[in-house]
Amino acid sequence: MIQLSGMQSQQSGMWPSGSMESVIIQQMHETPVVYSYQSIDELSFELKLRKNIIVSARAMNEGYAEFEIFANSRCNPQYWHLTNAGGFQLRHDVIPSDAIQDIYKNSSLYAFECATAIVVIYYHAVLNSMDEHVFNQLFQNLYLYSWHEDPDLGIQSIHTDHFLPGDVVYFNNPDFDPETSWWRGENAVVLGDGTYFGHGLGIGTAEQMIHALNKTRKPESNQSAYLINVVIRPSFKHLAKFSMLPRGDTAYKIQHVVIHHNESSISYDRYLFYLNNVYNQMTYLNPFP
Repeated sequence: MIQLSGMQSQQSGMWPSGSMESVIIQQMHETPVVYSYQSIDELSFELKLRKNIIVSARAMNEGYAEFEIFANSRCNPQYWHLTNAGGFQLRHDVIPSDAIQDIYKNSSLYAFECATAIVVIYYHAVLNSMDEHVFNQLFQNLYLYSWHEDPDLGIQSIHTDHFLPGDVVYFNNPDFDPETSWWRGENAVVLGDGTYFGHGLGIGTAEQMIHALNKTRKPESNQSAYLINVVIRPSFKHLAKFSMLPRGDTAYKIQHVVIHHNESSISYDRYLFYLNNVYNQMTYLNPFP
């Protein structure tokens, strides 16, 4: 169900039949979940960003960036510094939008695991959904490592079994072989046609993703991989505000702590667990900041 300014709304006629926007609108109407928006512009931005997430995911699949664990990460040194942890730190003399676009333009120079891939897809999709100047004001000092994000990306974890095109899901492989621990799971973009894109596995149905992960289990394991009932989304409404603002400097913001966990292919919830542990320890050590 879709609500605009608190009122139930039918918006499917605003986009061409068969377009990705109309597919998303139709799926929103068919679920019991209420999708609420303050304006048609807010809804339109979410549809645009969802569509661009899918476009960016397909573009990554068609490129030459390789799947690698953090120890074997690679990046283009003209745009990024490769850290000892396997992360990519934006060079101070490089514009953020240029660096994100280079991951697609010179994809053969890059290698990263599947959580990092999702964050790259998000940045690329957001860049293609708003003014480039605004993007560069928002996302300065980029650092790519696992699920680490700029606060304005606003990644959220939502427990639901209703997946929309442009959502990110996680295929969990609880009985993975410790010798190939990077197959503990796969972060994947919902493409809207019954398939998913996961960096390392490519594009496939849920059954194909699960089958591929099952081949990486411990010897004689009988516990199958499975799709968990959690979706990951950027903060569409927060980003929509910036897309509709005139150009200008953004306010100072405190960046998230970086968690260098050295575990490839973890879920966003697992990363949040590590992040919250660090923040809880900081609060315990300094309860009166």
